[in-house]
Amino acid sequence: MKNDAVSSKNLEGFFNTKSVAVIGASANPSKIGYQILNNVIAGGFEGEIYPINPKDDEILGKKAYKSVSDVPGDIDLAVITIPAPFVVATMEECAKKKVKNVAIITSGFAEVGNHEDEEKIKKIADENNMAFIGPNILGFLYTPLKLNASFGPQDILSGKIAFVSQSGALAIALMGWTVMESIGLGSLVSLGNKADVDERDLIEHFNSDGNIDVVLIYMEGLKDGRKFLNTEIKKPVIILKVGRSQRGAKAAASHTGSLAGADGIFDAAFKQMGALRANSFTDAFGWARAFALPIPQGEETIVITNGGGIGVSTTDACEEAGIQLLEDVEWTEEKFRKTMPDFGSTKNPIDITGGAGVEGYRKAIKISLEEDKIHCVIVLYCETAVTDPLDIAKAVAEEYRTVERNKPIVAAFVGG
Repeated sequence: MKNDAVSSKNLEGFFNTKSVAVIGASANPSKIGYQILNNVIAGGFEGEIYPINPKDDEILGKKAYKSVSDVPGDIDLAVITIPAPFVVATMEECAKKKVKNVAIITSGFAEVGNHEDEEKIKKIADENNMAFIGPNILGFLYTPLKLNASFGPQDILSGKIAFVSQSGALAIALMGWTVMESIGLGSLVSLGNKADVDERDLIEHFNSDGNIDVVLIYMEGLKDGRKFLNTEIKKPVIILKVGRSQRGAKAAASHTGSLAGADGIFDAAFKQMGALRANSFTDAFGWARAFALPIPQGEETIVITNGGGIGVSTTDACEEAGIQLLEDVEWTEEKFRKTMPDFGSTKNPIDITGGAGVEGYRKAIKISLEEDKIHCVIVLYCETAVTDPLDIAKAVAEEYRTVERNKPIVAAFVGG
């Protein structure tokens, strides 16, 4: 699926690529070059795939080439997996081949004090109008193209969230976690040392990428704070910035060579540019999932619950977050009274009582989704012996699909 996104850097080779070369591709399953090539093939990428290895004629059923210069066609994207001492020369070959985008998986650069070679790579890229991510990265994926150019898991759910991570190992772990949590990704980009492409470049690209609704960033530090502060944000951006403590900042610096800086400065900067700062991965991905839901057509929110306590605590949370609850008591009495026993409460939050079963929830959810006066729906369920929570969850999903309204609905389940 082609996208028309633009940014200050030309990132077409990453997100509109028609051909990928894996430099250092290997037939040995223990090698990263094998894992990346295998992921590109297994992921279903429909463009040209070129394994590059001087010792092999064929790898994983694909014709192999001695170098990028031997490839007969154009190369939109090169993925470099060879050892660090050979990367500079390989970048020069890519420049001669007019490769515009490169993902440098290889480590052994600024993060271990090898600034000289990293600067050489950057100079080659600048002089030849190339853009690269890395070095020292996991790779990246873009699900609209079915492109998984990483050595992470193969099975990724497609979605509208772009996850940008400075840590490759953390990105691998979270790739698996997103599948377990049924979180869909549109893209995952590992930035590593950020010698070239950084968070701002990707935000600018995703601003106009119709396949992405929200950008989630794991950040250890910045190399150019002023550049990042001037980033134009057109979509929700959520940042999980680590290195809050002095020791954490030192650990971040030793990991990718980034400057962590005073944490208060980051807080102020994020607020100024309009980004949200999360304090945990649970919050970050929870917010990202919420932003990936349909945009509300108004501010009126209804809360459906089977328990007064959780309804009250949710009301407090909504007020603190600036979420407006529908307060038309006569209207809610008219619409919701038949969904509950006489002792239930039709005043928002709508308390259909602890004896509520699947049908009571179905009726309340259907009304909430069908009525134009309600713009957002929150469904709460405290576990009881009356109904299996899975049955309530199925009812929420089924009613949402049946009504077919472009309205966000969030469900929370409490209990063992």
